[in-house]
Amino acid sequence: MMRLILTAILLLLLTACGSGFLPTSQLVQKAIAIQLEQTQQQLEGQLDLDFRGFEINRLRITQEKSLTVQNLPVFRIRGTYNLVFKLPERKLTQPQKPFEVYLQLQKEGKTWRLLLPQKDSKDSKPVWRSYSIGI
Repeated sequence: MMRLILTAILLLLLTACGSGFLPTSQLVQKAIAIQLEQTQQQLEGQLDLDFRGFEINRLRITQEKSLTVQNLPVFRIRGTYNLVFKLPERKLTQPQKPFEVYLQLQKEGKTWRLLLPQKDSKDSKPVWRSYSIGI
């Protein structure tokens, strides 16, 4: 009986300690911004647009799931946000844009990385590109 109580207490303590390593809304917003910056650069070149930046607001996380990618722990975060593109003479708003980001806490537990899957062909497994997220 005593072992069961000690095991339960130990599990509670481990769970409480691990919750400090969950991605925050601020971290998720920075990850989305990295993805948007890449897309923005491509669109500017293709469409000859003059973007003056963007804003991300009303971020809503609907799902957090722990996964393993290439034998390392990763969080897959899904949800929605509102996107406001700043153009020279107006703002373009896109409400309720869905997102999915993959975030990995580095081994030392101090920094996070955004993982982006890149598929070369339909049959191959994705190759993951990694970007540091400064907080």
